[in-house]
Amino acid sequence: MDLKQLAQDTFDKVVNGLASKAEPAVPGVPGAEPPTVAEPTEPRDPLPPKADQAEPANLTATGADSGAPANARAQQDAWLTTSQGARVRDTDHSLKAGERGPTLLQDHHLREKITHFDHERIPERVVHARGAGAHGVFVGYGTADTVTRAAFLQEGEETPVFVRFSTVLGSRGSADTVRDTRGFATKFYTDEGTFDLVGNNIPVFFIQDGIKFPDVIHAGKPHPDREIPQAQSAHDTFWDFVSLHTEAQHHTMWNMSDRGIPRSYRMMEGFGVHTFRCVNDAGETALVKFHWKPRLGVHSLTWEEAQLLGGIDPDFHRRDLYDAIEAGAYPAWELGLQVFPDEPDQMFAGIDLLDPTKIVPEELAAVQPVGMMVLTGNPTNFFAETEQVAFHVGHLVPGIDVTDDPLLQTRLFSYVDTQLTRLGGPNFSQIPINRPHAPVNDMLRDGFHQHAVHVGAAPYRPNSLDGGCPFAVEGDARAMEDLAVRVAESTKVRANPASYDDHYSQVRQFWLSMSPVEQQHIIRAYTFELGKCYEQAVKERQLQCLANIDARLCAEVATGLGLPVPDATLELVDAEPSPALSQVGQEWPSDGRMVGIVVDPDGDLAGVAEVRTAIFAAGMVPLVIAPRGGQVGDGLVAQRTFATVRSVELDAVLVAGSPVPAPDALPLRDEKAGAGDTPSVDPRVVLLLEECFRHAKVIGAWGAGPSALEAAGITGTPGIVRGESGPEVLGRVQEQMALHRVWERFAV
Repeated sequence: MDLKQLAQDTFDKVVNGLASKAEPAVPGVPGAEPPTVAEPTEPRDPLPPKADQAEPANLTATGADSGAPANARAQQDAWLTTSQGARVRDTDHSLKAGERGPTLLQDHHLREKITHFDHERIPERVVHARGAGAHGVFVGYGTADTVTRAAFLQEGEETPVFVRFSTVLGSRGSADTVRDTRGFATKFYTDEGTFDLVGNNIPVFFIQDGIKFPDVIHAGKPHPDREIPQAQSAHDTFWDFVSLHTEAQHHTMWNMSDRGIPRSYRMMEGFGVHTFRCVNDAGETALVKFHWKPRLGVHSLTWEEAQLLGGIDPDFHRRDLYDAIEAGAYPAWELGLQVFPDEPDQMFAGIDLLDPTKIVPEELAAVQPVGMMVLTGNPTNFFAETEQVAFHVGHLVPGIDVTDDPLLQTRLFSYVDTQLTRLGGPNFSQIPINRPHAPVNDMLRDGFHQHAVHVGAAPYRPNSLDGGCPFAVEGDARAMEDLAVRVAESTKVRANPASYDDHYSQVRQFWLSMSPVEQQHIIRAYTFELGKCYEQAVKERQLQCLANIDARLCAEVATGLGLPVPDATLELVDAEPSPALSQVGQEWPSDGRMVGIVVDPDGDLAGVAEVRTAIFAAGMVPLVIAPRGGQVGDGLVAQRTFATVRSVELDAVLVAGSPVPAPDALPLRDEKAGAGDTPSVDPRVVLLLEECFRHAKVIGAWGAGPSALEAAGITGTPGIVRGESGPEVLGRVQEQMALHRVWERFAV
């Protein structure tokens, strides 16, 4: 079976089967119809959702198809009403005792409106508070049949999904591009019940036992006295914890690598972290780890890009996800399994499969593709869907079970417990985004926010009053299973097995697997983060941990901190590098990439329209950048101006002109313009080119464009493409974009 071709065929099938595919257009349109300048006064029904938006299926609280139209849960009718449906004449003025008198308590519309507003917010998640979600579909390849009987993995089986990406440490108002672990949680609405794969973009975790989870989060969160710093780990309490709990060094190394600042949710790997146990139709069990492999490859931001975006566009990752879906560049991931024999010791190649701080290198156990997920719809309402979606590692389906991983065991309790407060009671599974797509007859009754209208008199079993219903599954019928795994006879202890004691060998393997560029980024990350700590003791203790990972890593970080280099306390043993851990060296599709086209409205615009069309045809998004907004040529409209664009939102830049300074480029009017002699090229264009060059992005130029490159001091280096025409330059630029960056341009 040609799995690469199967993946492409599956992706094409999903995209071509969409009811409404996005037409090539620059994303960001706020509504389904363009607004009028004048205030609309003619009553009309609510506008439909935008073409890129989806919403939870119209199911009842007990899983039946309601038969309602797609907009049944949306607002209805043209007239403003109270929550009970009574039409309202005026919502701009409270009821008063005379025009200048006090407001009257009897104004029930005011009280309803304000009371609801006062209670609009629910508690944010303790962790993963800031997130973005999208709807999609998962299609099974049928290649997992020998491993698991889970029906959603069968060949051609299509399962609706909802995915939530998130950062761990920050509040809902924090920035997207901070250095942090990202959540990657997927809700599969299968015919056999809901399956939640609740993972991260890093395959290991900070701790080995769930009892430490409050401790590591308390350490990573802002200091309790000042609520600083928000959404980052560059502070004393975090490094105090991880230098004392050295089991955290593996996860910390991943965070300090480029994996800690992903370029996009679309270019982010996902991992189930834990080992799960699967069973096939023959009753044979295997241990597995889940992996999500992005179709576009794994790519990251540079540190400077992340810093710039934190100020310029703190919503960068969610905007990137939503814009890509709206533009028709549908994000896709292959789901894969690492499969291991289910041996009594639950070890593989000397690696303890129950230790969540360890990976199994892909060179030892290949990731076997079992299906593809394509995200095809943005949320219709962020709160109703992304904010209220509730995941739980215990939401399992027949064929998939948990293991005795002590971190996983705690998560099985914690996820349900947290929803009781956050979502207001035990009936959170009846919120539309959480409703299963399978029939529900659970004998659970009442409680806050009960949406079901249960019938019958006997919510217990066995019973005779309701005809014996519901019945327990018997015989060969498919059902959730608690697999009969033997638990070894033992005494109760608070301890870990000896196999958990190795905290450094895999961290060293990760370091040795990085390219020189990636190693330099890790050194700079540690130096920055530890440099933000106040306590010298914390810095020295973490340097001791680095000495047990690699001597050069420790020495260079110590030099940056101005501290002595400690000796290792453990023997450093070289591990075989794992190429799968590095982001450098492969080629990937350029779908959904943003390409800026710098134009001079007073110069030669030949080829610009043709290039713009070609960029759309290649599945990318062109942004015309000009001195001013509006029309800049026949059929050309500027999406960005020199004042509004910044390099970090672009993946590549094409320069079709050499525009002189625009009227608004005066130093006193634009901080980006600089000072000094009048330049020959608008200084904001020069800044754009300098940043793109520094961040190792591909730059192309034709016509008068090379003059702008020379003004920016960019000549004859890797990743600079010059040509006679726009289409020629674009073709060569796109070839180099497949590597994500011009890696040779980074100094190491």
